Amino acid sequence: MSQAEETAVRGRGEPPRAASRRTSFYGTLFRNELHTTFRRWRTLALLAVLAAVPILVGVAVKIETGDGSSSGPGDGGGPAFISQITNNGLFLVFTGLAATLPFFLPMAIGVIAGDAIAGEANVGTLRYLLVAPAGRTRLLLTKYATVMTFCLVATLVVAVSALTVGALLFPLGDLTTISGTRITFAEGLGRALLIALVVAASLVGVAALGLFVSTLTNSGIAAMATTVGLLITVQILDQIPQLHALQPYFFSHYWLSFADLMREPVYWDDLVKNLGLQALYAAVFGSAAWARFTAKDITA
Repeated sequence: MSQAEETAVRGRGEPPRAASRRTSFYGTLFRNELHTTFRRWRTLALLAVLAAVPILVGVAVKIETGDGSSSGPGDGGGPAFISQITNNGLFLVFTGLAATLPFFLPMAIGVIAGDAIAGEANVGTLRYLLVAPAGRTRLLLTKYATVMTFCLVATLVVAVSALTVGALLFPLGDLTTISGTRITFAEGLGRALLIALVVAASLVGVAALGLFVSTLTNSGIAAMATTVGLLITVQILDQIPQLHALQPYFFSHYWLSFADLMREPVYWDDLVKNLGLQALYAAVFGSAAWARFTAKDITA
C-alpha cells in the first residue's frame, strides 16, 4: 500500500472533534503496543533471563566467599564492582548492569526493535495498522516509544533483581565510592537509580538501529538476527587495538562509563560522550528508518 492510497483511505478533511479523537487514538495505539509487546512469551522470557543474571552473580559470589573472605577493591571498572558485593549488597546492582550491558541487554533490545515493523509485516497486520488514522510517521514513533519503554523496563528488571538478591545475601548500608569516599545508603540507592537510567539511555542507539533494520525486510526473524549480528560485530570491532581511531564512534564504546557515577566527584566526560553518541545514532538511524518506512510499498 502506497502512502497516497493511505491518505485516500483516511480522507483529507476531518470534523471539528477529530483532533481530540485522533489524540485519544494515538494514546490507545501506544497502550495496545505496550500490551502486545509485554504479553508475548518471548518478551517475558527475555526479561526472565535478564533477571536471572544478577541472581547467578550474587549466588556465585556468596558461594565463593562463604568462608567470610572478601577480595579487595578493584581498579574502578564495571566488573570491579564484584569485589565490593560482599561488603555491600547494593554493589550487586552495579555489577548486574555491568554484566548485562555488553550483551544481554542490547540483545534483548535488538530482538524487540528488530521485530517491531518486520514482525507486523510478517503476520500481515502492518497494512491494517496503516489504514487506521495513525499514519506511517506516528506508527513508527509509537513503535520506537514502545522499544524505548522496553529499554527502561529491562534495565529496571536487572536493577530490582540485583537489589533484591543483594539485600537477601549480603549486608546493606553506607558504601564506599570508587574514589574512596563514603556516602549514605540512601545516596547510593539514588546513584543506583541514576545509573539504571543512564544504562537505559545508552540503548537508544541500538533501538534506532534495530528499528531501521526492521523496515528493510518483512521477516521478523531476519530483522532480529541481523540486528543481533550487528551488535556482536560492533562489540568485536571495539576490542581490536588496530581500530582504536574508529572505536570512539562505536555505539558500545562508552557503555561502561556509568561507573563514573560512582566516583566523587562524578567524572562527566565519558558520560556526556556516551549520551551524545547515542543521540547521534538515534537521529541518524531514526531518520533512515523514517525515510525507508514512509517510502516503502506495504503489501502485507
